[in-house]
Amino acid sequence: MTGQTTPPTRVLIVDDDPVVRFGLGMMLRGAPDLVVVGEAGDGAEALRLVAEHAPDVVLMDIRMPGMDGLAATEQLLARPTPPRIIVLTTFDADESVLRALRAGAAGFLLKDTPPDELVEAVRGAAAGRPALSADVTRRLVELADAARDDPRRAAARRRLDTLAPREMEVAIEIAAGRSNADIASRHHLSVPTVKTHVSSILTKLGLTNRVQIALIVHDAALDRNV
Repeated sequence: MTGQTTPPTRVLIVDDDPVVRFGLGMMLRGAPDLVVVGEAGDGAEALRLVAEHAPDVVLMDIRMPGMDGLAATEQLLARPTPPRIIVLTTFDADESVLRALRAGAAGFLLKDTPPDELVEAVRGAAAGRPALSADVTRRLVELADAARDDPRRAAARRRLDTLAPREMEVAIEIAAGRSNADIASRHHLSVPTVKTHVSSILTKLGLTNRVQIALIVHDAALDRNV
């Protein structure tokens, strides 16, 4: 009896620069557990190829002619079974990246990310982990300060009001960039219990990842003294 093998993670590369697509493809094809199923030069082609190839992860350039990566990301993430999307940029965190993450992107990477980090980010996204470090999350939260206004704060607090008290505590800890293990230690909980709370928070708020939780907590101005 032969053992079952895990199928490789299917990746779609989206960038208007063929040189960038080639470089990303070379890095990804060096990993035995990843397979590049297609390449697209703009957002419209990305939508078509996602429907055709059903990738697990999409590397999505933000700035492209025609339909840009932001519009394509929002359309893909509105689908019933969307792929995990990692947005690519030549710049550090900016408003476009923040908007993509609010929509549910799994994270973002700079285009000059080292090959091993790129591969690990794709693996992590496929496994449901955000491709963002705690430091990057904090920078994004700082960036969100400029966009926060009273209507956004009120809307965020209404959404958070649906959480149970313990779930609210966990959400605030997530906004501080803390891991499940750190949260468990600080609140005398088991890690599985924290995972259960995180899953409940995502379901109640209609979110897909921890970064979105952090941004809503920040919008509600509940993350100041964590």
